[in-house]
Amino acid sequence: MTEMTGAQSLIASLEATGAEHVFGIPGGAILPAYDPLMDSSIRHILVRHEQGAGHAAQGYAAATGRVGVCMATSGPGATNLVTPLADAHMDSVPMVAVTGQVGAAAIGTDAFQEADIRGITMPITKHNFLVTDPAEIPRTVAEAFHIASTGRPGPVLVDVSKSALTAMTSYAWPHELHLPGYHPVTRPHSKQIREAARLVLESRRPVLYVGGGVIRSGASAELARLAELTGIPVVTTLMARGAFPDSHPQHLGMPGMHGTVAAVAGLQKSDLIISLGARFDDRVTGNLESFAPGALVIHADIDPAEIGKNRHADVPIVGDAREVISDLVVALQAEAEAGRSGDYEAWVAFLAGVKQKYPLGYDAPSDGSLAPQLVTQRLGAIAGPDAVYCAGVGQHQMWAAHFVGYEKPNTWINSGGLGTMGFAVPAAMGAKVGRPDATVWAIDGDGCFQMTNQELATCAINDIPIKVAIINNESLGMVRQWQTLFYSERYSNTDLQRAAGGPVRIPDFPKLAEAYGCVGLSCDSPDEVDATIEKAMEINDVPVVVDFRVHRDAMVWPMVAAGSSNDDIKYARDLAPDFEEDDL
Repeated sequence: MTEMTGAQSLIASLEATGAEHVFGIPGGAILPAYDPLMDSSIRHILVRHEQGAGHAAQGYAAATGRVGVCMATSGPGATNLVTPLADAHMDSVPMVAVTGQVGAAAIGTDAFQEADIRGITMPITKHNFLVTDPAEIPRTVAEAFHIASTGRPGPVLVDVSKSALTAMTSYAWPHELHLPGYHPVTRPHSKQIREAARLVLESRRPVLYVGGGVIRSGASAELARLAELTGIPVVTTLMARGAFPDSHPQHLGMPGMHGTVAAVAGLQKSDLIISLGARFDDRVTGNLESFAPGALVIHADIDPAEIGKNRHADVPIVGDAREVISDLVVALQAEAEAGRSGDYEAWVAFLAGVKQKYPLGYDAPSDGSLAPQLVTQRLGAIAGPDAVYCAGVGQHQMWAAHFVGYEKPNTWINSGGLGTMGFAVPAAMGAKVGRPDATVWAIDGDGCFQMTNQELATCAINDIPIKVAIINNESLGMVRQWQTLFYSERYSNTDLQRAAGGPVRIPDFPKLAEAYGCVGLSCDSPDEVDATIEKAMEINDVPVVVDFRVHRDAMVWPMVAAGSSNDDIKYARDLAPDFEEDDL
């Protein structure tokens, strides 16, 4: 038992969890904690906006598998964390946000910079706490990190009153946690595993539908064993890119609204969907009533609330993805040794034919300008599979998901469920802090980039040399694509440049980069793409920003229109795949 202030107790508690990095901004209510932080082993990174702190914590967590930590003051500082908290909640990112609160006696009086951040964030956090007694700080911090990182990972908020930070207390780190009602199930039930194995053997058209839970549980090696043992085709969702190597012949690619034809066909025509850490979200299923009409479903998820939420599960399995897959491998190996294995030869041949007939591709612009798909393709080829790629949200996100080859887990970081513009730059910053030896690229749109580019200053000052590829089509590209297809080319408020009038680029991204202490490059010719990327790759002491000025009318294909059936997939404008002639 050591006597200290609540603020000292808070920092000591963060140290006790093993936290090494905190992203944040000081302010009145949290200020007492920033004094002992100066003497701490924790590296605090002063961001330029609290949203940047939150997304950086997310990027750190996604790249390392550890809990990301961010810190903000009360009121507007805390409310600026709402978007990252919601984003982390949707994408199951382990994160702890520490916020200051006004003094306990002032809570509820509308004091200066008071906001009920606990009430505000209750629907978008896994759990949250309000601490007004300094003696509760160590236990609360320990519980927050435990809850954030166990079961289905997620964000936890710890709101600490200023009076608790300034008061004296006895510090004691808890050796045991007592969380009544919180007992996440990680081991699957053996009966459900046996039933799943039976369906796998009886099916003729099974598909492994792999979601982000496989990434979060570190189950990529187990997934590879299951896939190779059975020969079953694999689809990986946007959140699961890298969970299974793109180069593997069984991989059909990403399913859903902008999924590959082979992945969408694989799900639609399957007789068994083996869902591993995925949640049947609307971007994958399209019109739910017409999704995979002939398929039975094995649904494995660590969160029982997800099972059967959107699609009935014939075999529900609650458990950690790694444990579920491992047990399923054991069960299927035993069946194989007894002479029982599935017959999927015709199915595999059919999907291989679809994959060959309808590969991902694009047409080069007829005017010789730069195709965004070429940029992402060459970026992935030159930076390689060991690099970490962070994306914002929109067209560039889909191109990055498709045209960069992902061979390893935790190399693709993006905002999937919430779709947060401005995610890429601060997430890349966090990823680079967590994995300083990795090359980290933020692939961003010009619209997304302008939401959080101030964090380039944070990167430059704190020696965090990320690389940023701006896919600059001078517009809000995905919204413009929808306006082209569904709103008769009426481009209402999606043009980021021409409304200014004249040829001047506003902003000039290379100049902006230089103003932030970074290297700024530009490229508008297909012939210069490789050389520009290679030049950016050679610069490793400061951040680099490359303005790739691409053709503004490029679109993301394939596409299933929102609310439509996946049967209505188009692989190019007005062009639908034809499966009638294929013998399934």
